[in-house]
Amino acid sequence: MSVSEILVIGMFVTFILFMLSGYPIAWVLGGVGIMYTLIGIILVTYFDADLFMDWGDTAGLMPERIYATVQNPTLIALPMFIFMGIMLDKSGLAERMIVNFTRLFGGIPGGMAITVVAIGIILAATTGIVGASVTLLGTLSLPIMLKRNYDKSFATGVICSAGTLGILIPPSIMLVIMADQAYVEKAELGTSIGDLFAGAILPGLLLGGLYIVYIVIIASLDKTKAPMPNDVEKVTLKVVINALAAVGPPAFLIFIVLGSILFGFATITESSGIGAVGAILLYGINSYQSKSFSFQVIKSTLYQSTRTTGFIFAILVGASVFSIVLRGLGGDEVIERAIAALPFGPNGKVIFILTVVFILGFFLDWVEITLIILPLVANPIVNLGFNLTWFLILFAVCLQTSFLTPPVGFSLFYIKGVAPPTVQLKHIYKGVIPFIIMQLIGLSAVFYWESLSTKLPCDFYNQRKDGTYIGDYCQNRYGAIQLERSDSRMADRQ
Repeated sequence: MSVSEILVIGMFVTFILFMLSGYPIAWVLGGVGIMYTLIGIILVTYFDADLFMDWGDTAGLMPERIYATVQNPTLIALPMFIFMGIMLDKSGLAERMIVNFTRLFGGIPGGMAITVVAIGIILAATTGIVGASVTLLGTLSLPIMLKRNYDKSFATGVICSAGTLGILIPPSIMLVIMADQAYVEKAELGTSIGDLFAGAILPGLLLGGLYIVYIVIIASLDKTKAPMPNDVEKVTLKVVINALAAVGPPAFLIFIVLGSILFGFATITESSGIGAVGAILLYGINSYQSKSFSFQVIKSTLYQSTRTTGFIFAILVGASVFSIVLRGLGGDEVIERAIAALPFGPNGKVIFILTVVFILGFFLDWVEITLIILPLVANPIVNLGFNLTWFLILFAVCLQTSFLTPPVGFSLFYIKGVAPPTVQLKHIYKGVIPFIIMQLIGLSAVFYWESLSTKLPCDFYNQRKDGTYIGDYCQNRYGAIQLERSDSRMADRQ
């Protein structure tokens, strides 16, 4: 084993040990990077180690890399989307939707659970913040479900799984970061945020559909899981109109934000600004009607948005230090050789990577996995000849499971924080297992039917005016993403 391989393995082991100690992840990433910079320089200076490490080419590049991270114009969309999500959570629109959707789906087996999933899909497309979605859904719907004698495990599993859709269905902050991290420098290849947003729509809706199918089947077979209420309201035209009126404002905002991106009317940064302003307007209109407007809500939203953005950017800076040192130690080559040496074909290697990501999700958050693992595996995936957008959507769907898998699945603790004392962690753990299986079924579907993740990006961005596609990769999982676009106005997608 070479010195480079020993140091790379040691760097990962050190990172895991410090992370388990409870130190903030941003400090751990940056601190481990600086520690191994000193080790590498000492080995090169005094022991003639064959490493690309010195004060100028490694330590000297850290300030430049950090500055490049924080001044990246694409990442301006992050605080805007975060603000939009938090503002909409405080707008009161979700309460209206729950009331009206409950009346609409009340006569269907598991109607309240279907309502939660439907609103989870809408919240996912407007907030993109899992913590906010799970907490909001738990606060509003869990007491009603328990009052109707829903099974505790079933109820909490539905809420957790519906809330996690926010990390996949665009506009998702995870997809923004993934597009930024997955650029393959050696091949000068990458994928745009618009590609990922378009590619994630069908897989996200597929997962929501799988949840609803599972709910209907279980509620029909086992009446104790989701008992039908005795006072079911008859569905009338008025009930349908009220439900449409409740979903209208957030649906309009979704159309404006995603439509402006997908149809090329605005860049990701511009559309995020539109979403933030739209969220303020929706809050103003709804709070004016309910006479509950307060500048304190806007102040609180700004504070939470700034705090969340600072948390993410701190990890980005730490990950930049970690990655530049890892590459200086030859980490890229070590990972590429390891993947190439696997006794599988190309598809088998992708399955192996996704399996590792799934296992890591039991112990790491999606941020760490995206910032550390994704840049290392993007280049081998391109070398294997795969469509980068297809792989990134697979990666995103796989990462979604990390919110439900114990012991550190954040959705489990979000719902526990708002649940009554009668709901214990064992109920929550038991409840999410079927939905993790649903997520893995959805992941398998995206793997085998690649058009679920590649069709819409090709239709929106890579189609010539005569209807033909730019590159055969639009039709299958093979072929690296070409950055050429069919329309000059898409030049700023990246």
